[in-house]
Amino acid sequence: MGRLLLGAAAVLQLQLAACATPVRMPAVPSELTAQAEVAIPNARFFPDRDPGPLAEEGLQSLRREMAWRRESGQTGPLPPVSFLTISGGGGDGAFGAGLLTGWTESGTRPEFKLVTGISTGALIAPFAFLGSRYDPILKETYTGVSDSDIFHPRDFTAALFDDAMADTAPMAHLVERYVTRELLDAIAVEYAHGRLLVIGTTNLDAREPVYWNMGAIASSRDPAALPLFRKIILASASIPGAFPPQMFDVTAGGQSYQEMHVDGGATRQVFMYPPSIHLGELAAREDAVRTRHLYIIRNSRLDPDWASVDRRTLSIANRAVSSLIQTQGVGDLTRIYLTATRDGLDYNLAYIPADFTVPKTSEFDPVYMSQLFDRARQMATAGYVWDKAPPGFAAVTVP
Repeated sequence: MGRLLLGAAAVLQLQLAACATPVRMPAVPSELTAQAEVAIPNARFFPDRDPGPLAEEGLQSLRREMAWRRESGQTGPLPPVSFLTISGGGGDGAFGAGLLTGWTESGTRPEFKLVTGISTGALIAPFAFLGSRYDPILKETYTGVSDSDIFHPRDFTAALFDDAMADTAPMAHLVERYVTRELLDAIAVEYAHGRLLVIGTTNLDAREPVYWNMGAIASSRDPAALPLFRKIILASASIPGAFPPQMFDVTAGGQSYQEMHVDGGATRQVFMYPPSIHLGELAAREDAVRTRHLYIIRNSRLDPDWASVDRRTLSIANRAVSSLIQTQGVGDLTRIYLTATRDGLDYNLAYIPADFTVPKTSEFDPVYMSQLFDRARQMATAGYVWDKAPPGFAAVTVP
């Protein structure tokens, strides 16, 4: 009996060793969070902790734009500019991809001075930033993929012994296919002209958003620039628990650490610049007053989306998390609206219409995504009617 117990114990120990959880380097101590640096200078900002460097980057972008205008012989007042911010939403990113494609076909799509993206919006943002010639890539990636092109499920033991329930190697291969050095070179040209591309992730150790300066990264000739660019996109789309986090090697105080980054939607569903930056005042101070249009693509419905919830733990928890994500998204839209109103930006909001009721059989259901893409494309081609305020700000008629 003793030998049997010893043998069983040895087998159990081997099984546990085989199921050891992933290891990591030490996390950055709290007091050093803002000092942590990646390999590329000026690569990122901490908007909640210290928005000053982000504001300075905005001023530098204005100076690069003005220098480029002088070099190209452009004179007169600064022309109107447009900002674009693209939210998360998983497979619902087909809405944003279709809207941009139809917007191109309508002949009214502007070039964007600033593009920001979160989660699936981070996958769209580089191509939206570079313009309509990349629309075919948006169509291909949001109508021609399925779950197997994004992730491979792991077995149930991943809940205890791994860092996610799925392996996102397929999504990494997809990103490698489209995010090339040539793409970065094209982004670098636009960055030199004063345009900005910013992608948001969540530093899970610090529980705060990080905004990545993708134009500065693209402009770097450091060999680390391309893998860093790709990793940021993957991190922004890494749904916590479902997809593995991305680990970033950093240095702080002369020591090496690792940061864990996940889906930007864990802290923001959509973002522009933080309210602490008063763009209107900065523009007046820099003699850069101009018309500014803000376009927000929310890859989600905004209506309550009623459903009968099963009286089971997972059903209740999933429904509650879905509700939290929706209300967080509305809160983000409201914060952006109040900031835009204060700073004189023309606010425009697009979202999945309530009457789009095609059933979704999986997160990246190609039939659902193709129909959503086509619906958004048709709406944009016909001349999309943008909402001028977020939910809850419609005028109320008092009898």
